[in-house]
Amino acid sequence: MLFTDRMDAGRRLAEALRHVRGENPVVLGLPRGGVPVASQVAQALGAPLDVIVVRKLGVPYHRELGYGAIGEGGVRVISDDIVRRSGVGRDELETVEHAEEAELARQAKRFRADRPRSAIGGRTVIVVDDGIATGATAAAACEVVRAQGAARVVLAVPVAPPDAVAWLRTEADEVVCLSTPRAFRAVGEWYQDFSQTPDEEVVALLAQAAARGDEDRAGDETEVAVDAGGVRLAGDLTLPRGTEEIVMFAHGSGSSRHSPRNRLVAAALNRAGLGTLLFDLLTPAEEADRANVFDIETLAGRLADATRWLRERESARIGYFGASTGAAAALRAAASFGASASSGADGDTDADIAAVVSRGGRPDLAGPHLADVRAPTLLIVGGRDTMVLDLNRQAQAELRCENRLEVVPGATHLFEEPGALDEVADLARDWFTSHLAASHPMR
Repeated sequence: MLFTDRMDAGRRLAEALRHVRGENPVVLGLPRGGVPVASQVAQALGAPLDVIVVRKLGVPYHRELGYGAIGEGGVRVISDDIVRRSGVGRDELETVEHAEEAELARQAKRFRADRPRSAIGGRTVIVVDDGIATGATAAAACEVVRAQGAARVVLAVPVAPPDAVAWLRTEADEVVCLSTPRAFRAVGEWYQDFSQTPDEEVVALLAQAAARGDEDRAGDETEVAVDAGGVRLAGDLTLPRGTEEIVMFAHGSGSSRHSPRNRLVAAALNRAGLGTLLFDLLTPAEEADRANVFDIETLAGRLADATRWLRERESARIGYFGASTGAAAALRAAASFGASASSGADGDTDADIAAVVSRGGRPDLAGPHLADVRAPTLLIVGGRDTMVLDLNRQAQAELRCENRLEVVPGATHLFEEPGALDEVADLARDWFTSHLAASHPMR
């Protein structure tokens, strides 16, 4: 099989990957030549496109002998056996790793600019290259994306030697290769045009895909009147095209659905393809009484009623994002759905909440209900918000579900420091994309 160029190879490869479309995949191209191929695959599958930057770690005196690989997000995949047999000291290995980390960061910045890398936690990831010679880089890429949380790894290439494909089937969950010629000497032999792919082309393709993705995934915001047990509450619902996951926001005391902090997080979730519902838990008259904003039982009841309303309107998996006292309401409401699902109550057996994220929250105010929460829960607290941090640590000890506490260094309660709120958004996005996608199938 002879390919005209990388674009032609990508179009043909996309046809062979049609069966993966229903898995809501992310497509990652290996730079540089893999990105033009990946761009055609991503367009055909309607999937996000990104670059996967991987740096092999070579033994200092024999750089072709790789003892591991590194990827973005601090991912390290190390072969302890090769390290041991090489006899190289820790200091020498650290020198190699520091140099490769610097080059990895430079390449990622060059190709992606200031855009965040695509969230792949819990997702099917298609790793694409323009061809394979030895397979070492492709294998490293598969290991890195798996370490970054991919649920399934599909390696897709136009051409590769048979022995390399056989080996790579042990590294990826699936390998799609259009041509495996026995008389294989070099990838370029199987292309009429195999000219070098410049950095500028990679940058342009990724920027174009990001622009298309932002437009497709952001969705339109619609004003809605949420029916919470007969009480009408103002809300803003955003549904990116094709989404099956919605995050409901429970704001804290003194805040509302217009909170710029929650809206920044919501925008990050929308860009990741998640729907969001920001709504007021109290009516304007109720908000006038400060006691109501600390009435966790009422707030949790409103959130639970609003969840039932949303489920009647949209067929979607649902997560909660709670801030301040809203976090306690979110956990209390999640506990009520978890208890119903456990007991098999009519209408609630499939209605458990898929994930909860708390930002600067007061989970302690959920009290004894913490032990009933089944939803995987992420607690995010600023490192300088010491009192709330202590309360979160105490509350975490009461949780019996999957949970994690993330401390944002140097951040105070409102995460007003430069970059602090962006880190919150990234953490929330990764938690929701991983756990909402991994929750039970839609019925």
